[in-house]
Amino acid sequence: MDEHLADILAAVRPLDPIELQLPDAQGCVLVEDVTVPVALPPFDNSSMDGYAVRTADLAGATERFPAVLTVIGDVAAGSGALPEVGPGQAARIMTGAPLPPGAEAVVPVEWTDGGTGGGAVTSMRPAGPGRDGSDGEVRVYRSAEPRAHVRAGGSDVRAGDLALAAGTVLGPPQIGLLAAIGRDRVRVHPRPRVVVLSTGSELVQPGEPLGAGQIYDSNSFALTAAARDAGAIAYRVGAVTDDADTLRATIEDQLIRADMVVTTGGVSVGAYDVVKEALSSVGDEDEEGSGIDFRTLAMQPGKPQGFGSIGPDHTPLLALPGNPVSSYVSFELFVRPAIRVLMGLEDVHRPVVRATLTADGPLSSPAGRRQFLRGAYDAEAGAITPVGGAGSHLVAALAQADALIVVPEETVSLAPGAEVDVVLIG
Repeated sequence: MDEHLADILAAVRPLDPIELQLPDAQGCVLVEDVTVPVALPPFDNSSMDGYAVRTADLAGATERFPAVLTVIGDVAAGSGALPEVGPGQAARIMTGAPLPPGAEAVVPVEWTDGGTGGGAVTSMRPAGPGRDGSDGEVRVYRSAEPRAHVRAGGSDVRAGDLALAAGTVLGPPQIGLLAAIGRDRVRVHPRPRVVVLSTGSELVQPGEPLGAGQIYDSNSFALTAAARDAGAIAYRVGAVTDDADTLRATIEDQLIRADMVVTTGGVSVGAYDVVKEALSSVGDEDEEGSGIDFRTLAMQPGKPQGFGSIGPDHTPLLALPGNPVSSYVSFELFVRPAIRVLMGLEDVHRPVVRATLTADGPLSSPAGRRQFLRGAYDAEAGAITPVGGAGSHLVAALAQADALIVVPEETVSLAPGAEVDVVLIG
């Protein structure tokens, strides 16, 4: 298993960087440092709705003996020309508005009468007849220290600071920061496009009636969701019948939109294992490493696996077994890391922790195979409990699991209380 994974990761490279607009860059990995061109905030501004004042004018102000100031105008967010606050004066100011010249602090409106001539108020009243707030006086009931309720220019980041380092995954906060410093596009590794298709003449799409001997196609839905969860742009292709020519044609049609192809089913040794039949001879003899190599791995579930490249661009293709649990476990162990490499991420594997096995009795495991049992992990107790049995068809049990219990190749039995490695997939 380790050799197979190493071969996959050695053959996959991060996608070439491209420049994307911010909405399209979400989930992508930066390929270069981004520095701050302008400070944030770019100017001193108010953190409250209130009045911009000179602190000397408020010395000794109390509810009984308020400071009475002349209101000279309004300062709203986005204001251009600003009134200058002189002795005995104040300017009404809104949150985010630039601090006008002459002002040293902002007093919240709750510390004032709001220009009403009454007691303390709880909100700003509309501007007066001139619509600039210069319609009278305001009484201030408390003194203020210099810079009170003022957000200093550059207090978030300064021009020239490192905003985001190369290798950063762009989530919503990072996209917001880029927009705040004026960047409308960035250079990133794009999210890989992954095409998922399942094979099998017995497969029927959900919502359609089942015939004799038929089952619903769950693999393509589960793995498409898993690819998106890993960070890819995923496309699901409806199940392909057990015909080698049809499968080859379908894959070739999908290569135009694929950075990776994932198939499920048809990789074992049965007479109708169509993936193996269709892809065993697709390689280019002149291209080292091309073609699909089918292997039998020392693991359970997921023993039959295939990996290689296909098409003129040598698109990576991973062929997974068809049983639902086998395909999902294989995806977590092999496909997900490969997707993360394509994205340009350094940490490509699921976290692994040590946990204490909680079970009703000992668990058996085949000698010479690394087994992955489904489990429910209790982080607080540091314990793992098996969910369902070892069968590779037990979809309901898989839906209840958030971890994989790793049983090493040399271990044939695990007793309750044993310490085990646990792969966290939830």
